[in-house]
Amino acid sequence: MSEEQKPVFTIEKIYVKDLSVEVPHAPGIFLERDAPAVHLELNAKNQDFDDGLYEVILTATLTAKVKEQVTFLVEVEQAGVFRIRHISTEEIGPVLAIGCANIIFPYLRETVSDAVTRAGFSAVILSPVNFEAIYQQQQQQKTEDNSTATSSE
Repeated sequence: MSEEQKPVFTIEKIYVKDLSVEVPHAPGIFLERDAPAVHLELNAKNQDFDDGLYEVILTATLTAKVKEQVTFLVEVEQAGVFRIRHISTEEIGPVLAIGCANIIFPYLRETVSDAVTRAGFSAVILSPVNFEAIYQQQQQQKTEDNSTATSSE
């Protein structure tokens, strides 16, 4: 394998692409003594935007409610730009969905915690996420969807 053909993987930039914090019932909500129920929605997407450069974005939407009243809503798009070359098309999916997501997630977790704290609430620490299991589920779902589409034709 020549020097040119060795796989290349570098982190070019990690950044907050979008951040939104809402506390719709302030200041009254700060008098509430019950602990809020917190719901997390996590999504990932990626795109090839230049020769060998990929942007991977993890989006977390965190909604906290007390007695059906929204305490706070935080939405974060944490992104990274990665230079990836000489990796086969079969391997690029897992690299982006698992490897890059694992690199970005700690930054996302810190941004969410910081935003919630700055909004005046106790920090929320997101639990670790198994991106490999999520990727496997998505691949399995695609396979099932393809076989269903093929059998119905």
